[in-house]
Amino acid sequence: MSDYISVFDMLKIGVGPSSSHTLGPWRAAQDWVADLHELHVLPLVTHVRVDLYGSLAKTGVGHGTGFAVQMGLTGADPVTFDPMTLRPLLKTIKEQLTLRLNNQQDIVFNPDTDIRYLMAESLPFHANGMRFYAYADQNELNSAIYYSTGGGFIVCETKETGGAKAQPEVPYLTYSTTELQHACVDNGLNIFELVWANEVAFRTPEQIKNGLLLIWDTMRDCAFRGCHTDGILEGGLNVSRKAAGMYRDLLKGDTLRFEDSESWLAHLQSKRFSFFQMMQMLSCFAFAVNEENAAFGRVVTAPTNGAAGVIPSVLLFYTCLSGHATSKQDVVRFLTVAAHIGSYFKRHATISAAMGGCQAEIGVSSAMAAAALTECLGGSVGQALQAAEIAMEHHLGMTCDPIGGLVQIPCIERNSMGAIKAIMASTIALENDPLKARVSLDDVIATMWRTAQDMNSKYKETAEGGLAVLLPVSLVEC
Repeated sequence: MSDYISVFDMLKIGVGPSSSHTLGPWRAAQDWVADLHELHVLPLVTHVRVDLYGSLAKTGVGHGTGFAVQMGLTGADPVTFDPMTLRPLLKTIKEQLTLRLNNQQDIVFNPDTDIRYLMAESLPFHANGMRFYAYADQNELNSAIYYSTGGGFIVCETKETGGAKAQPEVPYLTYSTTELQHACVDNGLNIFELVWANEVAFRTPEQIKNGLLLIWDTMRDCAFRGCHTDGILEGGLNVSRKAAGMYRDLLKGDTLRFEDSESWLAHLQSKRFSFFQMMQMLSCFAFAVNEENAAFGRVVTAPTNGAAGVIPSVLLFYTCLSGHATSKQDVVRFLTVAAHIGSYFKRHATISAAMGGCQAEIGVSSAMAAAALTECLGGSVGQALQAAEIAMEHHLGMTCDPIGGLVQIPCIERNSMGAIKAIMASTIALENDPLKARVSLDDVIATMWRTAQDMNSKYKETAEGGLAVLLPVSLVEC
């Protein structure tokens, strides 16, 4: 058995706005309810309560953690759940004070009192802790503590779920990027080929390809929606969506309407943009995805929701702006390499802003995108790893200080900056000799983790410092 981290662990389809504060708690509630069913106590439950601790409590309102918990308790799956039905369902629960547990039985539930935000308390393992209680009348039937460790990964005190589970042996299990480079060189493989050999240990090639293309479809659909949606993002900051206006300005009156994102992408591929326009369009893509994320839309956690716009925008740049002829296989390659690079940050540092600040989200996603773009543009293994190192190096120390705890300011703009840095990091690496590099990707991952440990907690997704205290905000749960 191995503790290999799959590409499908690092890239997950879900609902915004936060992988650690929305998707993770949603998955935790869903998992706990499934356990109640397996323990044959679910029919006895008349009431449940959820306590949120640490960062989940401090920024949970802005991140929609309470909403996510309720969805998980109903048994809804974030992959297949229709985001358009979210608010009507939550409104029904709040008005009727009733929740349909696991979509099987109605229980009394008041979101205002049965979800408690314990801001002054924390649990020992991680900043994102939560505890679920199930009661039969006044008698406690079951309780469980979960942690949302970033990127939609969850850990229960008695088991690990949704993360790096023990799995079948893979041919190339590498615990560092140095080991990865040696394995590639020794076996005459690039990063994609090595990771593909690992993935087929537990999925067929067709399953891997179809799964990654579904992820790509979801990313593309998200950007498409964002580029065609105006309005004000909910939550109390009155942030106007910008992507649709940017898109209209860039296409200069091109009013063609498309039925789906695939035909839209084909249209963009037929256009010719200047370098400056390409950078504008790259930013437009990043804004589009993260505005959808902020609006509880369908996104891909890559590797988090707060950084969900970086990889799609760089991939869209590669497929429709860079001038390179690309195929579905190139998309599969890009996503495979990006996900695998992210796994080393997950293993040796963190992809949770509550533990490491925004360097753990935007920084990691930028590194993932830089490495993927470099390999897809013909770079060597060493150049791909150097691109990731350069991208991460220039995000070191970035704090997570969202105003109002909302994934809006500065999060949306940071995705644009992360995407631009990824492309520039790739450009630099492709002109460099990686053998002359003085800093390795392993070095920068270790430095990122030390920086995370040194960082003051008020800059780690608590909304207690930095930009988060700049403006007085009257929070409205989105």
